[in-house]
Amino acid sequence: MQKELDCRGLACPQPVMETRTAIADAAVDGIAVLVDNTAASENVRRFLENNGFAAAVDKAGDSLWRVTGTRVCQGACAVTEPLPAKEAARGRTLVFISTDTLGRGNDELGGKLMGNFIATLPELGARLWRVVLVNGGVKLAAREGKALDGLRALEQAGVRILVCGTCLEFYGLSEAKQVGETTNMLDIVTSLDLADKVLRP
Repeated sequence: MQKELDCRGLACPQPVMETRTAIADAAVDGIAVLVDNTAASENVRRFLENNGFAAAVDKAGDSLWRVTGTRVCQGACAVTEPLPAKEAARGRTLVFISTDTLGRGNDELGGKLMGNFIATLPELGARLWRVVLVNGGVKLAAREGKALDGLRALEQAGVRILVCGTCLEFYGLSEAKQVGETTNMLDIVTSLDLADKVLRP
């Protein structure tokens, strides 16, 4: 059965949640979702791929994207992203960054401190699980400097960097993002819930 969803005008994370509800029906073996921003198209595509679908995104017009998916797993698929056993076993520390500076007072100093903070995160070792960037924190994924270098190094080491898609759109940085996965509030809330510890600089 093919399912069609029109998610234009829906705020994050509604397009993903509507998609989740639709594919929970095992009879749905194909889906097409219309969205009106880049972040939503990336989030829906990634959600489908993480839940047993081959997915693609096509530009369907000005500010319009069509995300299509075909179920490739056998039978009903889980509609939540599984947690790898190695992650579940080691304890999970999530770092939640909501600004591009650290502390209050001087923004130039705060920017340097944030770069130092991110560069020091590898000291957490295998416990460091995910870094979530929201609001002004998404600028760190798009602006050259020590913070971006540190985020790239973390990603290369296997740490997932989740970058809020709504925030990228707000700051006009969707095309400028250089590291991490564009994500949505459902992923962020789920990650916070799964984390054993949350650090907020």
